[in-house]
Amino acid sequence: MIMGIDEVGRGCWAGPLVAGAVVLPDNYTHDVKSPWKLADSKKLSRHQRELAALEIPNIAVAYGLGWVSATEVDDVGLTAAVRLAMERAVEAAGVQAEQIIIDGSLNFLAHLPGTQALVKADDSVPAVSAASILAKVARDQWMVAAEKRFPGYGFGQHVGYGTAQHSAALKELGVCELHRRSFKPIAALC
Repeated sequence: MIMGIDEVGRGCWAGPLVAGAVVLPDNYTHDVKSPWKLADSKKLSRHQRELAALEIPNIAVAYGLGWVSATEVDDVGLTAAVRLAMERAVEAAGVQAEQIIIDGSLNFLAHLPGTQALVKADDSVPAVSAASILAKVARDQWMVAAEKRFPGYGFGQHVGYGTAQHSAALKELGVCELHRRSFKPIAALC
C-alpha cells in the first residue's frame, strides 16, 4: 500500500499550508476515458481539479488533509510547518502504508519507516497526484471563503500568493490575521 503526499501553499504570503495524503487501491490505473484525470494539480485547470477532487474520495482507500495555520507557520518556521502538515495528513488518513512517497527532494517524514521523497512525484505517482489535487482544491476553497471575512485583499483570486494585486491590497489595507508575518514581504509591513 502506497501513500502519496504533497503540500500546497508553502510560498504563500497568507493563509494556511495544507498537505494531502492519499492511498489508492493496489495497482491502481486511471481510466484515460474518465471525465477527470490525475496529474500535478498545477497542470490542471481549476475545473479539472475540482472535478477530480470530487472523485478521488470515491476511489481512495484512505485520504486525509493536514492544515497548518499562518500563525503556526510563523511560530515553528516553514520547514517544521511542512512536516507538521504532512504528519497531520497522514494521521487524518488513518491508515498505515507500507510506503510513503512525498513530492519533492526533501523527505519531511524521514522519521517514519518506508518514506521517500521523489521529485515530480505529483506528476508520475497517482497517489501523489491525488494528494496534490485534494490539498490544492481544499486550500483554494478555504481562501475563497476567507475573501468574505477579509474583503479587499483578493484572496479569492490569488489565494494568498504574492501577486501585484496582493501587494496593492497590503499597501492599502495593511496586514490581516491571515498573513504570515515571518515572511519578508509581510514582515516589512508590520
